Amino acid sequence: MFRFLIKRLLLASTTLVAISIVTFLLFFAVPSSPAWVMCGRNCSPERIAQVEQSLGLDQPITKQYTDFVKGVFVGRTIDDAGTIRECDAPCLGYSFRSKEPVTDTIVRSLPITVSIVAGAMVIFLTVGVGLGMLAALKKGTVFDRVAIGASVGFASTQTYTLGGVLLLVLVYSTGLLPNPHYTPITENPLDWAAGMLLPWITLGLINSAMYARLSRAQMIETLQEDFVRTARAKGLSPRVVNRRHALRAAITPIITIAGVDLGAYLGGVVITESVFSLNGIGREAAQAVTDLNLPVVMATVLLAAFFIVTMNIIVDMLYAVIDPRVRLG
Repeated sequence: MFRFLIKRLLLASTTLVAISIVTFLLFFAVPSSPAWVMCGRNCSPERIAQVEQSLGLDQPITKQYTDFVKGVFVGRTIDDAGTIRECDAPCLGYSFRSKEPVTDTIVRSLPITVSIVAGAMVIFLTVGVGLGMLAALKKGTVFDRVAIGASVGFASTQTYTLGGVLLLVLVYSTGLLPNPHYTPITENPLDWAAGMLLPWITLGLINSAMYARLSRAQMIETLQEDFVRTARAKGLSPRVVNRRHALRAAITPIITIAGVDLGAYLGGVVITESVFSLNGIGREAAQAVTDLNLPVVMATVLLAAFFIVTMNIIVDMLYAVIDPRVRLG
């Protein structure tokens, strides 16, 4: 286990470094300039040069990148048009647009994204996996057809469509739910849950469709395996066979998908955040791309990559817990 963890951590570190380099190069491959975006169309070349100097964009790419990496580990001093700013580690730079530390942007936005993803995952794993497993056990029945039909319907629905309909019906027309908003859970847990309920339902229902179909297909395949037939031949009850043997084997690929989805969603659920006007990581990243705001782009990309590689490591370790046949080397 220890050797496996060391190998995966080294691979994860290499992946993050590679992603940071590629992101940096892509940023400079864009024909436009953040100085031009911030200064405007009527800005003189002299003013653009001043803005680029204040942003540090007049330095060679290699120096900008090494300064960024240095700031992450030991901090750095940033000269912002004559104003000296001390940026403590982990320093991700200052936003070109708001001039605030990027770490402040992450600290403000990340809890919103985590709140959306946490509740939505509870819904789509509980509803999706539960519905899929029951449909597999009742294969060919009316329940099976209705469940799969409903999952296909939700899978075909876009987030902005379902979110807009729920907003119209539950908020604007009937007032049954408050307008989506974010309140820190430490301040008011009930208001936090009320403000996140619509994003949870929207993201949860749409994703539960995929998990329902996946878990149904996997459960049906597992029920036909030899070890399940052997368990039945030994006289074990259907309940024991389904729960202790079939479900445990069928859940492994679902955990893989769930781990990857969790890592990706923690990097930002852009459409959900935009539909419900919640300034999470995804919305901040989308705005940063529009503004060519390199510090925020770098931070959000690396954060998303970190979540994805971390969840992949966790999923691999969970394999050994769920399936005794898996050995980590």
